[in-house]
Amino acid sequence: MREWLRDHGLLVANLALFVIFFGGMVLSGVRVYNSDQLQHGQQAVSLGGYLLTGAFYEATFENWESEFLQMGMYVVLTAYLFQRGSSESKPIDQAAPQDEGPRRAANRPGAPWPVRHGGWVLTAYEHSLSALFFILLFGAIVGHAIGGAKDYSDQELAHGGHAVTALQYLGTSQFWFESFQNWQSEFLAVAVIVWASVYLRQRGSPESKPVAESHHQTGA
Repeated sequence: MREWLRDHGLLVANLALFVIFFGGMVLSGVRVYNSDQLQHGQQAVSLGGYLLTGAFYEATFENWESEFLQMGMYVVLTAYLFQRGSSESKPIDQAAPQDEGPRRAANRPGAPWPVRHGGWVLTAYEHSLSALFFILLFGAIVGHAIGGAKDYSDQELAHGGHAVTALQYLGTSQFWFESFQNWQSEFLAVAVIVWASVYLRQRGSPESKPVAESHHQTGA
């Protein structure tokens, strides 16, 4: 068990932190939601009831949407763009292992099954990482639209307005405000690490260059 945890510690730690913070979001979210309900003369809901509200789904998927967009775009942008001196960039003046063509590696020991199979399977596999993030992004946008439409409609009806469908909600300023306020912060964070990794170091982290490495050295 100890060896398994060592081999999978990064994944386990991040999943554990996700569960902790997600639980914190739910517990604090239901209190905020009920406070708003009571202020408007409406009935408070239980924790289970909160998990069925549009407010919960909108808040959840709105954030997941921005994360999947950030990671998907980062995977694609780092395949084509460079930043001299950054550990987040491929080397500029030499070939990168990531650019190696896989079609001559079918017989290489340990090659993944799609590489051994070739054809369209390999073509799809070559772009499977970014495809996964964009599929998750699409799912998160759908969840954001459905949850947001329900929450938006509840508020509109409470103030004498009209309910909207998920498709109509996509055309509201509210949907785009919720999206843009998260998207901009994600790309700001990426820009900071791309720039900061040129000059700053974190000993032991693969996201950093070796501490004694030159600022001009590009790549980890």
